[in-house]
Amino acid sequence: MKIIAPATSANLGPGFDSLGIALNSYLVVEVLEPLENWLVDHEFGSNVANDRNNLVVRTALSINPELSPRHLKVTSTIPLARGLGSSSSAIVAGLLLANELGQMNLDQTMLLQLATRLEGHPDNVAPAVLGDFVAATYDEDWCDALQLPYPKLSFIAYIPNVELRTKESREALPEKFAYRKAVHGASVGNVYVAAVAKQDIDVIGRMMVKDEFHEGYRRKLVPDLDRIRTVLQHTAHVGTYLSGAGPTVMTVATQAQTAAVVAALKAEPQLDGEVRVMSIDRLGGRVIN
Repeated sequence: MKIIAPATSANLGPGFDSLGIALNSYLVVEVLEPLENWLVDHEFGSNVANDRNNLVVRTALSINPELSPRHLKVTSTIPLARGLGSSSSAIVAGLLLANELGQMNLDQTMLLQLATRLEGHPDNVAPAVLGDFVAATYDEDWCDALQLPYPKLSFIAYIPNVELRTKESREALPEKFAYRKAVHGASVGNVYVAAVAKQDIDVIGRMMVKDEFHEGYRRKLVPDLDRIRTVLQHTAHVGTYLSGAGPTVMTVATQAQTAAVVAALKAEPQLDGEVRVMSIDRLGGRVIN
């Protein structure tokens, strides 16, 4: 049995803690033979546990402590602590593992509720469960999430060589907002979702760069955001935003625009990280038997 959970990119500009999209980098968990104790083979190094304390196993045991230990092989093309949902993919994979091994018969709705409670907000876990573009809200009790088909666009990730922990990025945010600024920020997010529903790429691009809630406060932690917007000011594209808490900066482009965007990013000497072209994963977390 294989469990597959996609990478995700959250916020997409103005949708702080509520909008996200699933992308085609993956965490894959191969479920192998039974053992006396949990063993997780992976290539993440000594900082990631290889026993029952591994996030995948810990998540599974949190909802089903009676699971019998297994040998797991975990591979991933999702970089850790880069704003591409690495922890969310592990949480979703752990829930799917418990659901399958424990024969729990949890549907997508219950998987979504459990994932959101564990993560604390739905912007990454909702698309990791459902796939595609998701708008979600969480009131500490129930997560409502709706999936919409996002236009067929490229997501060009600039992934720096440094990590940025979500806790550090969240500490840069203000505790209070001016009322008028909050209203404007919410209206931008509303129009963004409507533009996705209408498949209106021009409006998506205009709304993508009008965030009020987080990018301005995180700018000092992620100088690449402004740098990339400057680099691409004469290169056609849909828009650029900070992926999740960062430090990955995501540029959205049409298929025809993608090669020129990649070339411009790779030509900038101050951008020495990885440039990765990604596409939308429409399926979300799944199990292959």
